[in-house]
Amino acid sequence: MRKLALQTRRRSRLRFQLRQKAGGRPRLSIYRSGRHIYAQVIDDKVGRTLAAASTLEKDLRARTGADVDAATAIGKLVAERAIAAGVSAVVFDRGPYLYHGRVKALADGAREGGLSF
Repeated sequence: MRKLALQTRRRSRLRFQLRQKAGGRPRLSIYRSGRHIYAQVIDDKVGRTLAAASTLEKDLRARTGADVDAATAIGKLVAERAIAAGVSAVVFDRGPYLYHGRVKALADGAREGGLSF
């Protein structure tokens, strides 16, 4: 229970800081589990998801789980979909996860795909 409480505190603290710095930009939010990784571009003003990608999709299911290569591919895919939806600048919401490994790979993939943050 202590681990969950610490994650919730980190997530809340980060989201507060993002709201201060966002400037009206949508949020690129990620979730990673042991087997998969998910990414969404969310417009918090409207409360709507503009673009999403995950390793559960048929195109990416052939890859093995949620390794660094899959995270990079998800980052590029969500960037491509966000640009198609008219979003080019986002705020990166890493949630309670450290900016390392798969989280960093997803962010780098999104930057390679054309998103700026």
